[in-house]
Amino acid sequence: MFLPTTLKEVRARGWDELDVILFTGDAYIDHPAFGAAVIGRLLEAEGYRVAIVPQPNWRDDLRDFTKLGAPRLFFGVSAGAMDSMVNHYTANIRLRSNDAYTPGGKAGFRPDYAVKTYTQILKRLFPRVPVVIGGIEASLRRLTHYDYWSDSLHPSILVESGADLLTYGMGERVIQQVAKALKNGFNAKLLRNIRQVGFLADAKYVDRLDPAKTIRLHSYEECVADKHAFGENFTRIETLSNLMEPEETLVEQVGDRYVVITPPNATLTTEELDHSFDLPYERAPHPRYEGRGEIPAWEMIKHSVNLHRGCFGGCSFCTISAHQGKFIASRSEASILREVERITQMPDFKGYLSDIGGPSANMYRLGGRDRVLCAKCSRPSCLHPKKCSNLENDHRPLLDLYAKIRQVKGIKKAFIGSGIRYDLFDGSNYLETVIRHHTSGRLKVAPEHTEDRVLKLMRKPSFTLFEQLNANFHRICHRERLPYQLIPYFISSHPGCTEQDMKALSEKVLGRLHFNLEQVQDLTPTPMTFSSVMFYTGENPYTGERVYVARSQEEKRRQKSYFFRKKPRS
Repeated sequence: MFLPTTLKEVRARGWDELDVILFTGDAYIDHPAFGAAVIGRLLEAEGYRVAIVPQPNWRDDLRDFTKLGAPRLFFGVSAGAMDSMVNHYTANIRLRSNDAYTPGGKAGFRPDYAVKTYTQILKRLFPRVPVVIGGIEASLRRLTHYDYWSDSLHPSILVESGADLLTYGMGERVIQQVAKALKNGFNAKLLRNIRQVGFLADAKYVDRLDPAKTIRLHSYEECVADKHAFGENFTRIETLSNLMEPEETLVEQVGDRYVVITPPNATLTTEELDHSFDLPYERAPHPRYEGRGEIPAWEMIKHSVNLHRGCFGGCSFCTISAHQGKFIASRSEASILREVERITQMPDFKGYLSDIGGPSANMYRLGGRDRVLCAKCSRPSCLHPKKCSNLENDHRPLLDLYAKIRQVKGIKKAFIGSGIRYDLFDGSNYLETVIRHHTSGRLKVAPEHTEDRVLKLMRKPSFTLFEQLNANFHRICHRERLPYQLIPYFISSHPGCTEQDMKALSEKVLGRLHFNLEQVQDLTPTPMTFSSVMFYTGENPYTGERVYVARSQEEKRRQKSYFFRKKPRS
């Protein structure tokens, strides 16, 4: 059964009361790729009565917010799989005409700043019921952050929304702890002792914290007055988030209150991750959407398998490591193969897995050889400025897994749709295996730029590595007589990138290498990324070095135009 979404469905289960009601900006798809379904199923497995209200109407008489009444424990609120502002607007701040997480791909079914909007409504209607916010929008806005769409600094989303508690990062472990703490009524002391949460406190509470385990950040007001203070806050937050076992609590003053962020939990174990993926999902959109059109995000992933969580690439513009963490949590082979077999039983499955990957396709079961050294490290990337000598990047476990997936009855082809980190290749036959067995004809990689000065600020490897990959790719394809294409991704208007840099990119990629560029984008500075801090402050917060920023929409358009210029004649 799907988790209930209406009072009729609640009563069909024989329930006269709910423990938790989840609100999400996405349509309800009961599948482990969608956060509300994961949280709902995890709580259900612990014995809680859970319902989901997907994409509530915030414009009318608010009946979607009241139809299920008040839960016994708490309301959970998430914007969905994307920050609602990224979901709504292009990099040029133009309103998008579609929403991949809505039936028919229709736009307009979630508000701007969805977490804030939903939470404010719930607190107004049910002032005594705790509201717990989570998901990527809440996670990346947990402290003072740059908001590109208003071109200003915003305080913690706790302040703007009025939520009682915030959970950040991947929510499996922490949401179970929150539910347990609330089981016998609201208990602030129990909630504040949980790791990986945020809340508002007064000066008396903050003064009682252990100074040796407390990092006092610059206040929101100081950050607004001084961009250097905001940059310094970011370096302290990012450094702490990249530790394996951080113990420090972050404190940031806003007015006469304080945002308190407790240290994160340790990376999920394989057993915990397997449990999350093995829950009894229906693996389909809720029947309420029948006849309303396909949900594009579901159509894209329904025949795909996620192998792991986390990414140690540390790209400046990416939110994955900020939200999922730097350390890799991998599923077991058994769990992955069970999911592959379930997909083969889907009525519309034709034998082709669209993706066997993850945040980065080839980080499955990778990490430090000596975990003691990892515990002392605070680098944001294990690959930049050069690959860590302690990094174990043996692709054999992944190649073994690929071989087992190919042997599953009903699998004709298992493609890799996720981006591959070519700076991780270990000298094995990984690239050849991928080309021969797991490429649909187009292999995606992300060099992002060609110029070393820009790549350094992006925390990406030298373009010479991509050129080596390109040569090896075509050599293998020629030998195997495969008419495949290498599809590179590039970004314009990243901090540090000038028009001259874009001209050089165009000459190298369109001219010398003869690529037809398809996968290109203008940078969108998203909250809590290194790139967004440089975009706002105009400097590298770690070094104080001034950084050129293409701020105006005209500058950004000119930079992006270099992707589409005519190829220079040879």
